[in-house]
Amino acid sequence: MQMKRHIYVIFFLNIFYSCSSSSPEGKGGGTPLPTTPTTPTVILTDTEALDQVQKDAIKYFWDYAETNSKLARERYHTDDPNFEANIVTTGGSGFGLMSIIVGVDRGFVNRSEAVSRLTTALTFLENADRFHGAWSHWINGSTGHVIPFGTKDNGGDIVETAFLCQGLLSIREYFKNGTTAEQTLAAKADDLWKGVEWDWYTKGENAMYWHWSPSYGWEMNFKLEGYNECLIAYVLGAASPTHPIPAAAYHEAWARNGAIVNGGSQYGLPVVLNYNGATGNVGPMFWSHYSYLGLDPTNLTDQYANYWTLTQNHAKIMNKYCVANPHQWKDYSEKCWGLTASYSRNSDGSTGYSAHQPNNDLGVISPTAALSSFPYTPTESMKFLHYLYDEKKSSYVGVAGPYDAFSAHYNWVTPRYLAIDQGTIAPMIENYRTGLLWKLFMNAPEVKAGLLKLDFHSGKYNF
Repeated sequence: MQMKRHIYVIFFLNIFYSCSSSSPEGKGGGTPLPTTPTTPTVILTDTEALDQVQKDAIKYFWDYAETNSKLARERYHTDDPNFEANIVTTGGSGFGLMSIIVGVDRGFVNRSEAVSRLTTALTFLENADRFHGAWSHWINGSTGHVIPFGTKDNGGDIVETAFLCQGLLSIREYFKNGTTAEQTLAAKADDLWKGVEWDWYTKGENAMYWHWSPSYGWEMNFKLEGYNECLIAYVLGAASPTHPIPAAAYHEAWARNGAIVNGGSQYGLPVVLNYNGATGNVGPMFWSHYSYLGLDPTNLTDQYANYWTLTQNHAKIMNKYCVANPHQWKDYSEKCWGLTASYSRNSDGSTGYSAHQPNNDLGVISPTAALSSFPYTPTESMKFLHYLYDEKKSSYVGVAGPYDAFSAHYNWVTPRYLAIDQGTIAPMIENYRTGLLWKLFMNAPEVKAGLLKLDFHSGKYNF
């Protein structure tokens, strides 16, 4: 079984693009859950639980970073720690940068140590392979050279690069008025973001394309059309002061000349936009996370959507679906919910990967789905958080926070982590608690200009 990290949605959600010459499993598969009850841990207050899960998730990017680059490993398997240890993930590293900001701001990690580590990471990115300014999906953490994500995916990945740049801009904004070392770090982040040739990835059209390869050119031919996780690529492309894309690319390609709008509803809640591969329903939860670590949907509108209604309804529909539990999976409830792309249980009990969502419900819960939805569903997400840490910690929580996926129905959990999943937890919870990353990103002058260029308006940030 081969796995892919992002879902290249063309016809339906579960066509996976081959990404590795090795299986995603490494050694072993899923780990059976304990069959005898364990003594419950001490019940945490809401504040204690939020602090703990943020600390735990940040550990992935602090304690288990790739050793040379200090960026995020694609994955970490507690049952096979050296599996693909040198593969750095570009998008997950962007989320890692934002997670470390949270750690600094909350005093979970030492500020000067963080600045030193982040400087190492950004210096690595300066010297890593780039393709018209964009980084590849995977990078060799030892050499900085591209590791192909697939045969023809051996060049620039503008979506992964967008996730990284979301983090770079947050780094710049957070440290720009600090010490000399912090200002140097901020300048490094600024230079890296400004070096991305977003306009190259339009292929001269009113559209953006996901991949370009020096060997295969545009043969991947994957146009970024909404709605999925890629909104941030268009926002940053429009925002670029050095290589901007035309607004028409957003309206004609991403918004499909208005066809992105969907009038359907689930559980009495409008779905708002047309989720790729799930028309009339909602897709996996990460579509309301990846672009919104920095992009604040609160009172954010354009001609196609109210983005708070879009993202909040996505999370509410997901919660209501799991409570309704049409397939009668064990433990699905108000306190155990959340479907997204993650590791998954194959039918033979081994570990695979799937884009879990209402149209593809395999009885597998991915903790990042509910935890990263705290801004949208604080009450529902808090119930899940307490379920994890007060009732199921010994089974579902490991060295770097909640494991990537579990299924009570099949008595199965995978004791493994994926950067792209773990990396949304601390930032999105912080956005719920203080709005920190939203404020940093949305107050960057280029971001405001880019959003205005695309005819977005924000009642929260007054534009």
